[in-house]
Amino acid sequence: MQIHVVKSKIHRVKVTGADLNYIGSITIDEDLMDAANIIEGEKVQIVNNNNGERLETYAIPGPRKSGEITLNGAAARRVAPGDILILITYAIMDIEEAKAFKPALVFPDEATNLLR
Repeated sequence: MQIHVVKSKIHRVKVTGADLNYIGSITIDEDLMDAANIIEGEKVQIVNNNNGERLETYAIPGPRKSGEITLNGAAARRVAPGDILILITYAIMDIEEAKAFKPALVFPDEATNLLR
């Protein structure tokens, strides 16, 4: 049997932008993506702590050391700059593999979104 497990989590990042007219996705500082083991194009669940919204999109890298967290396209309507988000990715694996698996958990600086 295979199950879905948390692969990575970026906990409490601040939205820096919302670009309704961009083609879609979430732009994430590439340093944060690397730390969380998130690759370009990977599906990301977004939990907005300010309004309770949950949505899914895909990740694209933003400039390193920028702290950028920008929701693009239709997802931009679900956030406002300054909102606090949790970004989660999942993996599918066998139960025994899942028992031993350790997700990448990233807790960036809440003021700058940069790695501590």
